[in-house]
Amino acid sequence: MVKIRVPVKKIIPKLPDLSKHVIKLSEKTLKETQKANAFFLEAGNFFLFLFSATREAFSRQFEFKEFLRQCYQIGNKTLPLISVTGLIMGLVLTIQSRPVLADFGAVSMLPGMVALSIIREMGPVITALICAGKIGSGMGAELGSMKVTEQIDAMEVSATNPMRFLVVTRVLAATLMIPILVLYADALGIMGSWAGANIKGSVSFTLFISQAFRVVDFMDFLPAVIKTFFFGATIGLIGTYKGYTAGKGTESVGRAANSAVVMASLLVIIIDLIAVQVTDMLL
Repeated sequence: MVKIRVPVKKIIPKLPDLSKHVIKLSEKTLKETQKANAFFLEAGNFFLFLFSATREAFSRQFEFKEFLRQCYQIGNKTLPLISVTGLIMGLVLTIQSRPVLADFGAVSMLPGMVALSIIREMGPVITALICAGKIGSGMGAELGSMKVTEQIDAMEVSATNPMRFLVVTRVLAATLMIPILVLYADALGIMGSWAGANIKGSVSFTLFISQAFRVVDFMDFLPAVIKTFFFGATIGLIGTYKGYTAGKGTESVGRAANSAVVMASLLVIIIDLIAVQVTDMLL
């Protein structure tokens, strides 16, 4: 009997081609690394900008006239918008809260509740967000246009410190004026609440104010005022930084104004969250 040997081929499994996946993973990792690098580079540039502005703020040659002019510009241009917002804020809050309190027979608590809400949270945050849109975009667009037209470079050539003249004055003016605007908005919000309470009732202004401030304590007022200074400094710093570091070309002016509004508004909300947590722990 003859045995026939048939050659057996070894079957080697075909491995999948991973080169495409490796290339995709490498490209994605490279993009994420570039994003992280850009973020840390932007953060580093901002802290260097903050250090330079802080150093120039304590210099002897302070631009006091420009500081007063910026205070007038910020307060005067923002005052009508803050007035309308403050009145509507108190009016809407009263109209929305009155039916709920009436169901529980607690209409007498309406002035104190509205005053506490406005002074603690709604007044500072809404006013700061409006100022972030109005003041932050204005600073970003103004300094961005000066950067594009090389006016900042001309100031450096003419022995004028642009950091001291343009940045420090605007940051300090925003830090000082925004708390004042917040207090003004709080007062108008309480007046708007009194007007809303008289839509379906009749209460004198003196009685309404006495009931409102019977609930409000000094420790309710103090943290709200302190955080408004941080709001103002943040809005001023972000607006001037985005404009001062704007690129070349007319598109960079709009980009600086837009990014100043977005970043300032986001930081205002974050600072408010931190302030609320700190106040809750301390009080």
